[in-house]
Amino acid sequence: MSTNLLVVESPSKARTIKKYLGGNFRVMASVGHIKDLPERELGVDLDHNFKPKYITIKGKSTIIHNLKEAAQSAGRIYLAPDPDREGEAIAWHIASVLAVPAERIQRVLFNEITQSGIHYGINHPRQIDMSLVNAQQARRVLDRLVGYQVSPFLWRTLYRGLSAGRVQSVAVRIICEREIEIEQFIPREYWEIFAFLQTPQSEKFSAKLIKIDGKKANLGNEAETRNHLSILQTATWQVSAIEEKEIAKSPTPPFTTSTLQQEATRRLRFSPEKTMRVAQNLYEGIEIDGEPVGLITYMRTDSVRISKEAITGVRDFIEKQYGPKFLPPNPRYFKTTKKNVQDAHEGIRPTHLEHTPEAVGRYLSPDQKKLYTLIWNRFAACQMANAIYKQKTIDVTAGNYLFRATGNDLIFDGYLRAWREEKSEDEKKNGLPLKIRKSDLLKLLELQPEQKFTEPPSRFTEGTLIRELDNLGIGRPSTYATIVTTIIIRKYVERKGGYLAPTDLGKTVNKLLVEGMPAIFNVKFTAQMEAELDDVEGNRKEWQKVIGEFYQPFHKALDELQAQRKEIKTGLQEKTGEICELCGAPMVIKWSRNGRFLACSAFPECKNTRPLNAEPTVQTEEKTCPNCGSPMTVKEGRYGKFWACTKYPKCKTTEPFTLNINCPQPDCDGQIVQKRTKKGKTFYGCNRYPNCKYATWNEPVARPCSNCDSPFLERKQKRDGSSVLICPKCKTESADE
Repeated sequence: MSTNLLVVESPSKARTIKKYLGGNFRVMASVGHIKDLPERELGVDLDHNFKPKYITIKGKSTIIHNLKEAAQSAGRIYLAPDPDREGEAIAWHIASVLAVPAERIQRVLFNEITQSGIHYGINHPRQIDMSLVNAQQARRVLDRLVGYQVSPFLWRTLYRGLSAGRVQSVAVRIICEREIEIEQFIPREYWEIFAFLQTPQSEKFSAKLIKIDGKKANLGNEAETRNHLSILQTATWQVSAIEEKEIAKSPTPPFTTSTLQQEATRRLRFSPEKTMRVAQNLYEGIEIDGEPVGLITYMRTDSVRISKEAITGVRDFIEKQYGPKFLPPNPRYFKTTKKNVQDAHEGIRPTHLEHTPEAVGRYLSPDQKKLYTLIWNRFAACQMANAIYKQKTIDVTAGNYLFRATGNDLIFDGYLRAWREEKSEDEKKNGLPLKIRKSDLLKLLELQPEQKFTEPPSRFTEGTLIRELDNLGIGRPSTYATIVTTIIIRKYVERKGGYLAPTDLGKTVNKLLVEGMPAIFNVKFTAQMEAELDDVEGNRKEWQKVIGEFYQPFHKALDELQAQRKEIKTGLQEKTGEICELCGAPMVIKWSRNGRFLACSAFPECKNTRPLNAEPTVQTEEKTCPNCGSPMTVKEGRYGKFWACTKYPKCKTTEPFTLNINCPQPDCDGQIVQKRTKKGKTFYGCNRYPNCKYATWNEPVARPCSNCDSPFLERKQKRDGSSVLICPKCKTESADE
């Protein structure tokens, strides 16, 4: 009997699956894609219906050779890359290189890497779904057309190395527009009034003003508020209504890719990329008692659907673990209200209910345990009973003013036993009086006015950005993490205190693309393209037609933008009030790979430049070029200050800019120079490097130590922002005057 061949994407998944299939299967890994579009050319034939040019990815030739060799002697060949569009495309490329009859090749899907999940997939094979393949091809070609044709415009306008993306650029636009909202926000003053009251039974509570003369209270300034306070001081305070009722709070559905990334960002401070990396490990298999076990279902999904078997299993677990009262009479089935949901897989859930986080925790890394616990608790909670609160509302009148006090008491935690917020407002005791009755007259103890101001919208976190993209229909489960990671790596966006803020570069690129191609880089158009790709997947549209309908207006808009490039580039050069210290011409702001900088407007006659917001370098000495005899000037580059010939680029001579402080290392005749690391952090080292490796983070100061023979001190920054001078030899500290 011949051995069957099963091909998956990752070696770790291959090891897990091999355990379940036995000796009549050989399991191999493609290690992701084996073919892709070429890196150094467009790779799309615009004259022949957008035909993509696929080449073997560097380093994959050996893998392809081994797969072909194994396929020749195999009985059946099962292709089992991940169950999504990317996986379908990988299966298609593998099938195309195996050189075996098509009837021997079958596609299988594993929604979970468990014994039942593997055998179910093997027993339900199908042919490669070309609609899924074409949807992936269409996305890949669309992204290539945008990236490889818009990016060169950015290179010629700003600087080489920039890139544009069909979806990523829209994500940057969303962040930039939120930043504009924040910058343009004008706070509006408003006031609130709280009354501290006492009942006839001496119970105390507070109530908030909500209505005046039957209309919503709207106090806009202090004078108006003081007027109302004077009236309230003499009013009669009486309980006008008391309402008590029980309210039920239902659990949320199991995780989708989007909600998992949002919650992991919020609770665990995981980046979306990290969340998906850890989830991939949990899906593919964790070594438990020497055997690999897949702990969660497939983690790229937009569905909240749960299989009947999983619901039955978790309901049994809930009854045994928490008790019958935590189990609702009927199972919960969830539906999504969003459009364009693919619903190809279940929601994200544990695969083995006996593998609780406590039971398998010792086999998991700290990050794996945190994420697995999050997934486990959310899934268990979704099938548990409602949480029940006792809500009490007390209305108090004071003349024509209405005050209200509301509180919730948790009387049955239900699903909160498994899925509890860290600081749930709902669970705080309301502090309302127990013996209070309607019509009770109340004693006013104190009136407390509070001045407040409306606040601007918050910047996006990585989690809330994904939620926004998901709600707008931009991107899909497999792309959210990549979108966020890409815009940060490209330095269009930066993390600031847990939030995402656009950089100057991001704002500039966004302005260029949005103003130059408004019909392409907008939310509505991008969401429409996602819907079009879904139509390709559903075999409702041809993928080349979708690309053709996109490319015609895109190419026209790009041509118009290219025609305006010189004017746009000139417009980006901001005028400043600064004067070139070499020739007296005005300085302007330009762009380079290292960001914005000041440059002389007399370029190319004068090539003087310096960092933005930096003081002109005061040259304490004159220096001539040792090669051509021309004057040299001090410049600042990526790695710090240096001397450069003024005849550049005819003469490219440079020399280190020293601090006129001799290197302290024995037998070294070098001098200390200012340098920068690759990440831009300043340090100081010997100009004889690599022969001398002396270096320090502290700035050397040409002042001898009063306590030893050290010829210089070092300026050290303290945590409070101040600085002191410290001797590098005897560590004596002195004031930094």
